[in-house]
Amino acid sequence: MRDTSSLIIGLMSGTSLDGVDGVVADFSGGAIRTVAAAFTPFPPELRSELMALQAASENELEREALAANGLALCYADCVRQLLPLAGGPVAAVAVHGQTIRHRPELGFTRQTNNPALLAELTGIDVIADFRTRDIAAGGQGAPLVPAFHEAAFGKPGLARVVVNIGGIGNISVLHGDGRVTGFDTGPGNVLMDLWIGRQLGKAYDEGGAWAASGKVDEALLAALLDEPYFRQPAPKSTGRDLFHEQWLDAKLARFGDVAPQDVMATLTRLTATTIADAIRDEHAGVEAVYACGGGAYNTTLLRGIGDALGGVKVESTAALGIAPNRVEALAFAWLGYRFMRRAPGNLPAVTGARGLRILGALYPA
Repeated sequence: MRDTSSLIIGLMSGTSLDGVDGVVADFSGGAIRTVAAAFTPFPPELRSELMALQAASENELEREALAANGLALCYADCVRQLLPLAGGPVAAVAVHGQTIRHRPELGFTRQTNNPALLAELTGIDVIADFRTRDIAAGGQGAPLVPAFHEAAFGKPGLARVVVNIGGIGNISVLHGDGRVTGFDTGPGNVLMDLWIGRQLGKAYDEGGAWAASGKVDEALLAALLDEPYFRQPAPKSTGRDLFHEQWLDAKLARFGDVAPQDVMATLTRLTATTIADAIRDEHAGVEAVYACGGGAYNTTLLRGIGDALGGVKVESTAALGIAPNRVEALAFAWLGYRFMRRAPGNLPAVTGARGLRILGALYPA
C-alpha cells in the first residue's frame, strides 16, 4: 500500500449506535496527535436497522448488506468532513465497522461494513476487519483498545486504569512496567440508554441527571449482578448478544413496583459496580482512573465508580490530553498505522490469543 504520509483517519461506530466518530491522527516522529475530529450521526432509519440486526431476524443477510452500504455512506461523509482539516495527504482510513454479533466462544465476530465501497467513495486506502485475526488465533477479538491505551497513556513506574464506557464497558490496567491487562466489564451505557429511551424518549441520560434523581433498589441491583458473565475469569468480552432488552426485561419482571427513575439509578450503579469490581480485581492499589467514551460525560456514573473504589479519583482522559469522545477513533487510527508498519496490534494477555498478530485487511483505493 502507499505509505507517503503519517496521517491516518480513524473511524469508530460503537455499541451505542449513535453515529460515527472520526479523527485525523498524526503519527510522525513516534507521536500520537489528533489533528482534527468530526462526528456523523446515523440517520434514524439506519440506526433502527442496525439495532434490529443485533438479533436474528427475517432476511437478515440482504438487510445487513444494505445496512453496510448505508454505513459506508456515513463513513464517507465523516471522511469528507475531515479531509479539508487534515493539513496533508491521508495515507489510509482505518475503520472498525459496526458490531452486530460477537460470539468468540463460537469462533466468530461480525462487524458489518463495506470497506470496498468506502475505498471507492473516498479514493483512499481502507484498512478494516481488525478483530477476526485475533479470534482466528484463539482470542476474544476484544477489547483491542488496551494496546493503544498503553501507547497513548502509559507511563513507566505509574499504574493507571483507563475505562472505556461505550455501550459496553472495558478496562485497561496499565501496570507501569509494560504489562497491560484488561477485558470487557459488562454493560456500559447500553442498558441505561435503553431504559431512558423507553421511558422518556431520550437517547441518553445527560450527565446522569435522571439517575441522580432516583434511588438505588438494592434487591434489583443484586438480581442484575447475578449474571454469570461478571464472575467469569478473563480473558472475556461481551456485547449486545448478552446485555439486551430481553435480558433486562427478564430481570425486571420480578420487580414490577420499582419507579422508573429508581431503575435508572440502579442501572447506573450496576455499571459503576461492575467496572469498580473489575478494577479492584486487576489492580487493588490503583490511585487514578481515567474514563473515555460517552460514559465519561456521565458525572453520576463517574462518581459511583469512585465511591465504589473507596474515593479513588475518577476523571476523563481529557486530563491526559485526549478528549474522551476521540479515544476509540484514535485507537483504530493507531491500529491502522500498526497494520501499515506490519506491526502487531493485539495483546495476547488481554484477548487470550495464541500470540501477537497483525490486525486488519487492506482495501486499496
